[in-house]
Amino acid sequence: MSDNSQKKVIVGMSGGVDSSVSAWLLLQQGYQVEGLFMKNWEEDDGEEYCTAAEDLADAQAVCDKLGIRLHKINFAAEYWDNVFEHFLEEYKAGRTPNPDILCNKEIKFKAFLEFAAEDLGADLIATGHYVRRQDVGGKSRLLRGLDANKDQSYFLYTLSHQQVAQSLFPVGELEKPEVRRIAEQLDLVTARKKDSTGICFIGERKFRDFLGRYLPAQPGVIENTEGQVLGEHQGLMYHTLGQRKGLGIGGLKDSNDDPWYVVDKDVATNRLIVAQGAEHPRLMSVGLVAQQLDWVDRQPVTAPFRCTVKTRYRQTDIPCEVIPLSDQRIEVRFDEPVAAVTPGQSAVFYLDDICLGGGVIEQRLPLPDADK
Repeated sequence: MSDNSQKKVIVGMSGGVDSSVSAWLLLQQGYQVEGLFMKNWEEDDGEEYCTAAEDLADAQAVCDKLGIRLHKINFAAEYWDNVFEHFLEEYKAGRTPNPDILCNKEIKFKAFLEFAAEDLGADLIATGHYVRRQDVGGKSRLLRGLDANKDQSYFLYTLSHQQVAQSLFPVGELEKPEVRRIAEQLDLVTARKKDSTGICFIGERKFRDFLGRYLPAQPGVIENTEGQVLGEHQGLMYHTLGQRKGLGIGGLKDSNDDPWYVVDKDVATNRLIVAQGAEHPRLMSVGLVAQQLDWVDRQPVTAPFRCTVKTRYRQTDIPCEVIPLSDQRIEVRFDEPVAAVTPGQSAVFYLDDICLGGGVIEQRLPLPDADK
């Protein structure tokens, strides 16, 4: 075992169980460990403020129990400029962005990494993400987490091999129940704290209410694929492809009781297109075009290759062929049609357990006869 006692690791402490156990595991491995609590959002209502204050208190309590120092940093300005404004622009354009991916790219593995190295003298950073690192031939690879149910590599595909090399992911080698068991044995306050859901800065709040603060409502019509008006929507930004709930068009006369799904968003005319059936042809794609590519090894793709892809988190891997169009654009052809491929979301590529990287979905390639 290499001598870790000379290496200083700064752990991103969120006030959750995964980062808490990560800090303890690193202490067990002999590292010099300190924590850093990042504030990425200026709360403007009481409920948000309480959650943020509680997270900080929990992070502090864990650090006190483990006997490590907790630093605090405010990245709210960086977050607003580099994550949130982009998020709003994407929604305005009718796309569905993934801010957690951008947050990892711009904040956790950029602003935090730089601050830890330059201001705190860190050799490495660590987070509570469920991914693994593998060093091969002088280059670091990003691997899926051991717990397939919790794997978070989808959210970390933008990382370069250099960023991976500067990072440790202690819980990526464990299954989630084991992480909770360790926290309970250590009697950490975060042991039974439920996992945070929702977008990193919105937390548990109602998404529609939050978005409505920043973007004006733009009502428009809901139509079926034949152009028949079925109702009204309050804004395309509130809807995503494949969505079933919240359309408010149930029980129409002259239609069966099958649920309605969003199959298209026509941004130019502000129309929401719906159809019945989870696998309606209009909802299916044979492939996609992706841009803003980030490959972990930072080598552009020059020839077609086969791998698997996820077009959203927790999706089963889809066998596919990747065809380069340029250094920053690729076409992806699925072996079988896929439902609800959503522009603005990310397509992330894998070879077995290795996360190769990914890109932002620019357009989906519909079934040839979907409109007929």
